[in-house]
Amino acid sequence: MASFGWKRKIGEKVSKATSQQFEAEAADDKDLGDDDDANWVHAAKRRKEILLEDCVRKSKELKDEGANLAENRRYREALVKWDEALQLTPEDATLYEMKSQVLMSLHEMFPAVHAAEMAVQRNPRSWDAWQTLGRAQLGLGEIALAIRSFQVSLHIFPMNPEVWKEDLSWARKLQEQQKATKTESVEALAKGKELAQEPIPDYDFESDEIVAVCAAIAEKEKALSAAKTMVIVSASGAVETVTEQDNCPVTPDETLFIRAR
Repeated sequence: MASFGWKRKIGEKVSKATSQQFEAEAADDKDLGDDDDANWVHAAKRRKEILLEDCVRKSKELKDEGANLAENRRYREALVKWDEALQLTPEDATLYEMKSQVLMSLHEMFPAVHAAEMAVQRNPRSWDAWQTLGRAQLGLGEIALAIRSFQVSLHIFPMNPEVWKEDLSWARKLQEQQKATKTESVEALAKGKELAQEPIPDYDFESDEIVAVCAAIAEKEKALSAAKTMVIVSASGAVETVTEQDNCPVTPDETLFIRAR
């Protein structure tokens, strides 16, 4: 149904008092409509604030429950609680940082690094998030990246003795060991190449020593070939081993013996 609105007809005479009264009533209706709109916007805004407050409160409860579980080494259950909390407050960097610590305790380094990176993205000014990221990177063997993360943590909070004395010191020690191991590997590889390139010695195959060895081997082979043995079985079933000599080619009568081997 079309809304009704007052319109003045052309040529119609309206008294000034009537016109002023109508304009005043129209202004009151407009103010009333504006007040209704403002009230509706305010109510919607207030409902949104209440919903956010409920999410934050519930997320904090889940975070605390997860922390208690983690302290009791119930890491998997703690992760479930924190994942539920992240559904309510996905921008909470602390939740990601706590997840990273627990994942490192479970030796799941790749997810630990990812969670710590999420924490750093959401709060780049969090020194403990950078520290946790460095520890996770160290667990993956990314020593250079870990040192950088520890340095950022110290830049944010220079007076943190834990990062100075433990994390950064340990990472630099590992870096020195890594460099030393790499140097030894390179030297061993170079030495192996040098040995492979050494020429084969030029042996004198006509020397007296080699000739004497060859002669001794030939004599031994000659002696072995001179004496040949065979196993024969008689018709009665008796087994006998006979040695053949070059100077005695006569063999037993084949009517009496059957050659077995």
